[in-house]
Amino acid sequence: MGKVTGFFHGGITVKDMEKSLDFYRDGLGLTVHIDRILDGPYLNVVLGLTHKTIRVVYLDIPGGGYVELLEYHGIERLSASSRPCDYGAGHLCLYVEGVDEIAERIFAKGYRARSEGCVDINAGPNTGARSIYLIDPDGYNIELFQRPPTQK
Repeated sequence: MGKVTGFFHGGITVKDMEKSLDFYRDGLGLTVHIDRILDGPYLNVVLGLTHKTIRVVYLDIPGGGYVELLEYHGIERLSASSRPCDYGAGHLCLYVEGVDEIAERIFAKGYRARSEGCVDINAGPNTGARSIYLIDPDGYNIELFQRPPTQK
């Protein structure tokens, strides 16, 4: 019987790769693992699209896995941004240290969050943690989660 054996990556389609790299690489501090053009004919089949190429950038997530940024070329593209409560919406949650410093770095670059700043979690199993939902250049939600001091 088949089973899940691990996590590889979470993919996010972006409008402008350079703007997204400013957010993810320069703002969040993730390092680029791969930056290349994908143009294999299998892609049109597996995705059910008629695009020409995809620029893909894999960014390392400390502890394992990648954030995969995808910029499609040669096909009409529309925004899919939505609120966290809208079905079909998604988000990535990254464990962080120094959540306030990261948020300030992101804000200094002109990006925003769903709240005015980092929020203390004061109920439930994550009491003592801090969190913020950042909004990337295309409207995708990125949650930063600083564990409670007792869970480090």
